[in-house]
Amino acid sequence: MLTITIISIGFFTFFYVDHINPEKVEHNDVKTITWTDNYRINGRFIRGFATSDTNQKWYVQLKILNEDDKDYFSNNSLTGMELQVKVEKAIERPTSHKYAFDIEKYIKSHGAIGQITVEEYKMLTLKTGFSTYMAKQRFILKQHIQLTFPASLQAEAEALLIGSRESMPLDLQDAYLTLGITHLFAISGLHVALVVMLLYEVMVRLGVRRETANWLLILALPLYGLIAGGAPSVWRAVSVTEILLISSLIKNKLIISDAFSLSFILFLFSSPWVVYQTGFQLSYLAAFSLIFSSSLLRLSNNPLAQSFLITAICQLMVYPLLIYQFYEISLSSFLANLLFVPLFSFVILPINIFMLPLTFLTPIISNIIFRIYEPLRIWLDDFIIFLGALPFQMWNPGQPELWLVVMAYISIFTFFILVENKSKVFLSLCILFVPIVILHLSPYFDTKTRITYLNVGQGDSILIEMPKREKVILIDAGGLLRFDQEEWMENENVYEVGRQVVVPFLKGRGISKIDVMILSHADADHMEGAEEILQEIKVEEVHITPGSYEEDAMKDLREEINKQRISVFEKGAGEVIESSYYQLIYLYPKDVNYEGNDDSLVLSMENAYFKGLFIGDLESKGERVLATEYSKQIEGQTILKLGHHGSKTSSTQLFLEKANPKFAIVSAGLNNRYGHPHPEVVERLNKLDIPYFQTGKDGSIEVIITKKGEVTIFPH
Repeated sequence: MLTITIISIGFFTFFYVDHINPEKVEHNDVKTITWTDNYRINGRFIRGFATSDTNQKWYVQLKILNEDDKDYFSNNSLTGMELQVKVEKAIERPTSHKYAFDIEKYIKSHGAIGQITVEEYKMLTLKTGFSTYMAKQRFILKQHIQLTFPASLQAEAEALLIGSRESMPLDLQDAYLTLGITHLFAISGLHVALVVMLLYEVMVRLGVRRETANWLLILALPLYGLIAGGAPSVWRAVSVTEILLISSLIKNKLIISDAFSLSFILFLFSSPWVVYQTGFQLSYLAAFSLIFSSSLLRLSNNPLAQSFLITAICQLMVYPLLIYQFYEISLSSFLANLLFVPLFSFVILPINIFMLPLTFLTPIISNIIFRIYEPLRIWLDDFIIFLGALPFQMWNPGQPELWLVVMAYISIFTFFILVENKSKVFLSLCILFVPIVILHLSPYFDTKTRITYLNVGQGDSILIEMPKREKVILIDAGGLLRFDQEEWMENENVYEVGRQVVVPFLKGRGISKIDVMILSHADADHMEGAEEILQEIKVEEVHITPGSYEEDAMKDLREEINKQRISVFEKGAGEVIESSYYQLIYLYPKDVNYEGNDDSLVLSMENAYFKGLFIGDLESKGERVLATEYSKQIEGQTILKLGHHGSKTSSTQLFLEKANPKFAIVSAGLNNRYGHPHPEVVERLNKLDIPYFQTGKDGSIEVIITKKGEVTIFPH
């Protein structure tokens, strides 16, 4: 009965909680904010959740005023700290694209009502209370780990002991993701079980009655949940253990499925917005899959076989959700989990639990143990990074439609039922793989051409997907112009356009290989992100404009290209890219001397139904050459990507008249410092009756061309 109840409540919450509207409070009503325990300091900004004097929860971005404030905020727990503030409503920017991180969804999943920015503040007081006290203890514990654990072991200890993964090195994060073992650093049921067992045994050996020990555990577990960071997986494990302990003490012991169901229901009633958190969804989905597959787990008593079954059941149950949320899954996770789950469960985790109190009690002995443990742990990390770098470990089908997710779960449940009944095993496997095959092959049956002008801020990046995935072409990779600033202002986690905007779109579209990457010229806003893309997506060849490869801006990219041994070709006027569907020809430049914007690679894309022109940052000189020497090729464009982000030095009257596009695209950031598109360019477009889209204002612009030549343009 509880299982039916949990499913009903879960569906109700997921589909209807969005319609529960809290009392409307305007941002200018906020006079003070009090930080919660969910915040992060990066560079000169504090970003996180805070409650206002109107008793509403907001997502706050606060600009730190000076270095002294930065030192104070970094060395003290901010939870409970009250600030008098002057707030502004956060600028509402369109999401980069539908596969990018969705800040609005993130805010909603934490029960906040909106975003505000703070540039003026005054510290008032530190509110006292139990939650504030526990947050301070967690902060002190984190500082203790940073002071007593070796630098190479701090990230591991923070993750396993207090649930903080902020310090995890990026290369190690990538390796864990590739191997499908990221969950090992999430505090879960195993951690709670070990803590409970340890505390229980200590109390019993100290002469505490067993019943009393259980009551003390019931009181202590919520404290552990707070110290461990309070993630969904933590509270799931804590709440289930609490329910089981209480039920045993009142002589009304619940079965494990009922305990999990009650925990789930309590979660949703106390904090309904949590249902939108992927961590919450994965945590309960994996737990329930094991509970209701107990008959499968009894098929073998062999520990290795059982470990494989546990991994297989969990992976099967969560793979549709993982693909829907992250667009890819690890194929090596089955084998990796067989090795690393026992290693982390019975060696690494217990060592960290043991070493923490030891650093308080006997620092000398703990240092001796660290000298033995640290090199072994470093070797293990190097081994994990090596394994993570091996090819063909990720399956990237892209984000499926919701109907396909439902179909996948129907196939999984059918598979489990048939396997449990030991009947029609071959049929069950066929049913299981049907949605997988559809997911994998569907792009190769798509006859549409897709051109997406990505919203990468003040930069350029354009993806061309040929019908049936004949060829994938990426023109430019976005990037940021970096400016020198004081050391205390520098971000520890640098925003990377290639990794955080372009790569998610590629993965969301199910693209694991780029046939041709075209870098129009050597400006940071066009090619800085290329290095990050190369690190995550296979690229067959790179095309550049003549003479640009030795530019200083290309230095990091050159190193990555040499490391991966990717072929690089200088292209110029008259050279073609082979395609069965379009004539793809470079129209410019005509010489080999690189001089900047006016030597941008210009690509023409044409067939009987469509003409597109991609001109990088080409300015008036280059446009004049195109208008006079390639008049036939450029006239009557369907889509024209304006040169140099709509600068007044491009998009001349002559060129626009010759091209006469049906639509124009301006790749420029919202409220950018350069004022792009320039009013003069906008005026020319209006006079010529050329409608245009701007990526920074309208979001990424997708152009879909059917095989009959029908063109649809829409932002997303």
